[in-house]
Amino acid sequence: MEAEERRHRIVGTARRDGSVNVAELAAHLGVAKETVRRDLRVLEDHGLVRRTHGGAYPVESAGYESAPAPRTRTHAAERTRIAAGAAALLGDAESVFVDEGRTPRLIAAALPRERPLTVVTASLATAALLAARDNVTVMLLGGRVRGGTMATVDHWAARMLAGLVIDLAYIGADGISWEYGLTTPDPAVSEVKRQAVRVSRRRVFSGVCTKFGAVSFCRFAEPAEFEALVTDTRLPRSEAHRYSLLGPQVLRV
Repeated sequence: MEAEERRHRIVGTARRDGSVNVAELAAHLGVAKETVRRDLRVLEDHGLVRRTHGGAYPVESAGYESAPAPRTRTHAAERTRIAAGAAALLGDAESVFVDEGRTPRLIAAALPRERPLTVVTASLATAALLAARDNVTVMLLGGRVRGGTMATVDHWAARMLAGLVIDLAYIGADGISWEYGLTTPDPAVSEVKRQAVRVSRRRVFSGVCTKFGAVSFCRFAEPAEFEALVTDTRLPRSEAHRYSLLGPQVLRV
């Protein structure tokens, strides 16, 4: 088996199973463990996996933004659990920022209905979802609307945020890593996320495990600025512990 085909199979297995083990891969592929380790190093250099002790887990490519529709069909069960776990961290917050994106929108849907909340968002979809609730006051940020995500961006939205003090921000990202923090491909989106982090007293990141280790173009925050990172159980415990050493609680749900 050629190296390229072998590495393609390793990535496919990692994405299907959520992680791979060096010993199991070596037995399955009929090669030495050192060959598998070498393959994993190459795949990590290409940003396709993140190595852990004894194996690796897949990394989502964050160099560009995929279309929203396919995103909604991937990791659906994990996203639902993550949203519920993040919403449970609401505490006594009365004002909440909900970021653009599929998982933050699921968090918005999971917010309690029995208590008054003021929700600030750049997402037209999230605003429409919550506007019908009697106990929710929705503030939609102004600005240029991005057609792909139906969210407002640029300095108009960031300027509105600058005048607020928000109790809790639910933030998403295209990638999160220990070296480069939270990143996203678009500078206009990054500007809004950065301002939301800046004006919020508490911050919670939510995202599937493939976001961890991914790096994109624009850095807007550091893991240490967050009280919690909520992800799914496919993120290895060793990696969760490594992120927790930066400051936040890491919740695998």
